[in-house]
Amino acid sequence: MATSARSSSDFYTTALENYLVAMARTVEGSINRSFEALLSRNAEIASAVFVTEPKINESEILIDEQAVRLLQRGDLSQGDVRHIVATLKINNDLERMGDLAVNTCQCVIALCQSPSADTPPELASMVPPVRAMVGRCLGALTHRNVTLAFEVLQNEEAIDRQRDRVVEMLISAVKKEPSLATVNIQYILAARHMERIADHCTNIAEDVIFWLQGLDIRHNRNSPSNPPSVE
Repeated sequence: MATSARSSSDFYTTALENYLVAMARTVEGSINRSFEALLSRNAEIASAVFVTEPKINESEILIDEQAVRLLQRGDLSQGDVRHIVATLKINNDLERMGDLAVNTCQCVIALCQSPSADTPPELASMVPPVRAMVGRCLGALTHRNVTLAFEVLQNEEAIDRQRDRVVEMLISAVKKEPSLATVNIQYILAARHMERIADHCTNIAEDVIFWLQGLDIRHNRNSPSNPPSVE
């Protein structure tokens, strides 16, 4: 009987993980399209991201409901509980990342209605590292890869510094060329959205580490170099 209950629990936790991975792939696609739309100032690509948002929202609700049903079962191992708790948190971060992709595309729409100006190279240079950070954090989730999760954590400060440089440059540009203030403000917002996406990647990486190793490294609470042994 216990074996049957364990098999049932494994089935439902696996289904929960599959739902989360599917949502992660959808969110990653939205983010990549939003970056493409930003770099090319392409309203058509941006519009495709708006269409995807309801699917992400529906996935968030489905995953939350599935996680709550699992928590109510009462036959969960410690690993299962960590998995479900991490899933609830990751689910929220993924939904916010989807929202930030939409916000970036709103900047694109505004840019398409503003005076023409080249995308600042400093802003364009933010895209590859943020995109790589998204890929690593979702790879850590999909493949249960703690190494990738730690790599994500190592990149956060570099993204913050790059965002600061971009914003400083764009604020100076607003002062020098008031006629392009509207354009540069949208680019400032886009830089902020990218930095926030990176923040959510960090959150997801921390939650993957908690799920797989039982190690809470938020706010430097534990040293990642000495993870506890967790069954």
